[in-house]
Amino acid sequence: MQELKDRILSEGVVIGDSALKVDSFLNHQLDPAFTMRMGQELAACFADAGITKVLTVEASGIAVALATALPLGVPVVFAKKRKAITQDGETYTAEVFSFTRKESVQISVTRRFLAERDVVLIVDDFLAHGEALKGLVSIVAQAGARLAGAGIVIEKCFQGGGVALRSQGIRIESLAAIESMGYEGIRFL
Repeated sequence: MQELKDRILSEGVVIGDSALKVDSFLNHQLDPAFTMRMGQELAACFADAGITKVLTVEASGIAVALATALPLGVPVVFAKKRKAITQDGETYTAEVFSFTRKESVQISVTRRFLAERDVVLIVDDFLAHGEALKGLVSIVAQAGARLAGAGIVIEKCFQGGGVALRSQGIRIESLAAIESMGYEGIRFL
């Protein structure tokens, strides 16, 4: 998606050789019209997959997941990072390590929101090492649902998560795939 690449180049800030700050339009502040266009792009990639649910993890993935689910006409389910007192019933859970936060969290989804009959599209803002995506894939498997694939806004290919997950047969569609980045700039695939 050229518009996304242009926004990354003009507004993104590379931190070190592995972190990309895009908080002006994706992780802290949202551009609603742009978010909807990204969601429409991801929905188009999976339009014929029979999606019944879009799954993401809170919080940065929720906006793009909603923008993807709307044209597909399906609900969004998001894994919670901390169990709330209002979260009733049994849950599917997975342990996820966040490299940006340097901590592990247990994500969970209430069982009544994912079932064997569901065809699930996972949507997230970033794919780097693949920890969040692996956790969400595990939750889909625990539910006995069918995984259609994953729609990612920005994939940092050099961190290996996409390669590892694709080698397991998981379909991944990324709107912007970064081959390398550092102080010299960002290079897209």
